[in-house]
Amino acid sequence: MKMKSKLYLGLALVFLLLTFAVPIWNIDLEAPQYPEGIGLRIWINQISGANENDLQNINKLNHYIGMKTIEPESIPELTIMPYIIIFFVVFGLVIIFLNKPKLIPIWLVLLTVCLIAGLYDFYIWEYDYGHNLDTKAAIKIPGMNYQPPLIGSKQLLNMKTTSLPAAGSFLIMISFVTFLAVYIYELRKGASNAETK
Repeated sequence: MKMKSKLYLGLALVFLLLTFAVPIWNIDLEAPQYPEGIGLRIWINQISGANENDLQNINKLNHYIGMKTIEPESIPELTIMPYIIIFFVVFGLVIIFLNKPKLIPIWLVLLTVCLIAGLYDFYIWEYDYGHNLDTKAAIKIPGMNYQPPLIGSKQLLNMKTTSLPAAGSFLIMISFVTFLAVYIYELRKGASNAETK
């Protein structure tokens, strides 16, 4: 690989590391009782409120309709995801320092599998969160579930819930596209060199 390709791959790995500094997913709620908005920020290793007390307020709302309390420390994915990011950074460094562009497809396939598995896991978490309700809840509406949308907006009672990728997800996609672009460039460069020989 040329130095330019290695630099681009290195930059892609920096973007991956930056996912520790920004949320990867946003869930926002709009309701008359919260005119300023309320929401959750899902990070690689934690869940926080969009504002200072949002997580506590959402848990209070959930209590009345029988939804589980969101306790970040009890969500194993938040412990696992940082190691997954570190794995891809280390694997990427191996590709760069050993000058092995042929390993890039493996990196890309593994990341694709992790992204698909992550979205599926998130959907399952949302499904359980919205369907597995406490039968002793103060507010019960037969046939009603409170599953947030995976992507997009959904009306839940008097609340409009919007779920969208955040900056961290875009950083991961930029890393993916950069690795893919470098691999295509290296393939074309190799084919061009073969033709000139």
